[in-house]
Amino acid sequence: MIDSLSQAISDLSSAVWGLPLIALLFGTHLFLTVRTGFIQRFLPQAIRISFSREKEGAGDVSQFGALMTALAATIGTGNIIGVAGAISAGGPGAVLWMWLTGVFGIATKYSEAVLAVKYRVQMPDGSFAGGPMYALERGLNMKWLGMIFASFTCIAAFGIGNMAQANSVVEMLRDEIIKPDKDSETIMRWVAGSVMALLTAAVILGGVKSIAKVCEFFVPIMAVFYVAGCVFVLAKNFGGLPQALVDIWNGAWNGTAAVGGFTGAVLSKAVQQGIARGLFSNESGLGSAPIVAAAAQTRNPVRQALVSSTGTFWDTVVVCLMTGLVIVSSGHWKEGLPKSQLTAAAFGDLHTIGPIILLFGLITFVFSTILGWSYYGEKAAEYLFGHKAVMPYRIAWVVMVLVGSVWPAKMVWDFSDAANGLMAIPNLICLICLSGVVAAETKAHANDLTGKG
Repeated sequence: MIDSLSQAISDLSSAVWGLPLIALLFGTHLFLTVRTGFIQRFLPQAIRISFSREKEGAGDVSQFGALMTALAATIGTGNIIGVAGAISAGGPGAVLWMWLTGVFGIATKYSEAVLAVKYRVQMPDGSFAGGPMYALERGLNMKWLGMIFASFTCIAAFGIGNMAQANSVVEMLRDEIIKPDKDSETIMRWVAGSVMALLTAAVILGGVKSIAKVCEFFVPIMAVFYVAGCVFVLAKNFGGLPQALVDIWNGAWNGTAAVGGFTGAVLSKAVQQGIARGLFSNESGLGSAPIVAAAAQTRNPVRQALVSSTGTFWDTVVVCLMTGLVIVSSGHWKEGLPKSQLTAAAFGDLHTIGPIILLFGLITFVFSTILGWSYYGEKAAEYLFGHKAVMPYRIAWVVMVLVGSVWPAKMVWDFSDAANGLMAIPNLICLICLSGVVAAETKAHANDLTGKG
């Protein structure tokens, strides 16, 4: 039964992540880069604004709080295990495709936030709600498609933001830290899952303000610590860095298998894995981050959109690249190791310190992602069923942390990939159809782009 379900989910994931979706996703990144006048060039201004904690307008949380909540959701297991999985399946060239997805995805993340703030609504309790479902309904008069997006979001959240995260922690604990025998592995999974579930419940039951407060403190510390740790590992592997860059470049255009060799099939896999894992990591085009962007205290859509766009930069252009360089420069990618073991082997080259950096990064990234994504899922549930659905969704969220801890890893990841792809489709349609609105808002608030506003 489990084997049949696992195969069905794997087949669905492969079907969803075929050439049409890859072309649609990356094509949308390129299209919006042009449509916004290459918004990436305003990244320095965006970073400057993102550190402001001032209340600029109506909203539930500060712009910084909204960014930290979004980063909490995006900086997760995809930055560590996801990068390793992409390299394991598609070779080192997947790192470049993942990085390019991040660079051009900045325009998509910006556009999503513009629409989220422009079409957000104030709920009866005074809180704000927004995201692709509201943009589809209010901007395109397509509530039916908004409901489809919200439905996919409710489901996808349990994969990318919940079960895949919890599963990565227990897999790492099993393989590298505890190393239990088969009889005690089940107990370890249930204990680890229960601890994560209880910690999650302690935060998310307080709602978005509680989540944002924790993330504002937590996310900068975990990100700086992890990146600094990667720098230490790369310093040890410094002699292998030039060859690593060559392997990444050649693999991106020619196809370099993880166990050696060049084939067109591997090139296709490098592109597929790089773009799919890029989406899993930075979520540009997924439609998730604009849900919390809509809650930001901002004076206009462009202001918050600039802040939101920096999330993709930090997540993929910086953090994922650092992980990719650590793995490729270590040389362990040639050994055909599974993704969790591949990451552990790369960081393990820096004895004692490396495994500590990896474990700290994984646990903190996972916990923050579980917190951020709980908000995305509950807002989608609220859109579909009203405010009465929020508390039951939070309870179900806590339970699924435990479920993800005990499910087989491959099934969890295949489910997450398939759900992500299905969630992205209506959001990409929304972005393309409302790109004119994004361009008009960008032009109307041009002073905010240059810092003159």
